[in-house]
Amino acid sequence: MSTSSNWHFEEATVQFLNNLRANNDREWFQANKSTYEECFKEPAEFFCQMMAEHLSDQLKCNFTPKIYRIYRDVRFSKDKTPYNAHMHISFSPAGRKMPAYFFGLQPDNLTLGAGTFDFKGHALDTYRKRTLGTEGKKLALILDRLEGLGFRLSEPALKRVPRGFDAESPHAHLLRHKGLAGWYDFPDTAPATSGDLVATCTENFIRLQPLVKWLADC
Repeated sequence: MSTSSNWHFEEATVQFLNNLRANNDREWFQANKSTYEECFKEPAEFFCQMMAEHLSDQLKCNFTPKIYRIYRDVRFSKDKTPYNAHMHISFSPAGRKMPAYFFGLQPDNLTLGAGTFDFKGHALDTYRKRTLGTEGKKLALILDRLEGLGFRLSEPALKRVPRGFDAESPHAHLLRHKGLAGWYDFPDTAPATSGDLVATCTENFIRLQPLVKWLADC
């Protein structure tokens, strides 16, 4: 494992994810449980601690990390494979779950992002009112800048502007979203297994901070 000043996951972590994708069954997983602990669980927990501390220092806010379960909930899914062949982690500001920063290591690539998957309760109404008000122009500028930097936006949940809202408004297209996040997709896993991963994540999370700040008021 790399030192904390220049930390990154080992290639063995990506290899474990590739092997799990190719052998996604309980028998294989149980036979390789020690590899899961050594190459996935332990380094993920170490990364969470470092990243949360670094984000807290950089953004002057305490962050709580969460490693999403490797075990899939297959109760309502046609796909009955029991495990997630990826590592997903969120870093949420203290006292709230969203908006948050996201880390996603897949067998083939790395994705970093920030935002919210789903506006809860009155947050959706607040988002829509702000989007059609004076804050809508500010959000549009933030999203334009992110796209100019190579970030992609989460796909809108709705095909049309919801009923009762002005579809001719200059920012009406943003009302099709029921959650909003920006994502940066690296073409491979190299940024996760070489160099300073904490610095790579921090650089992209800071670029996403204007979106996070805007969403925090919803």
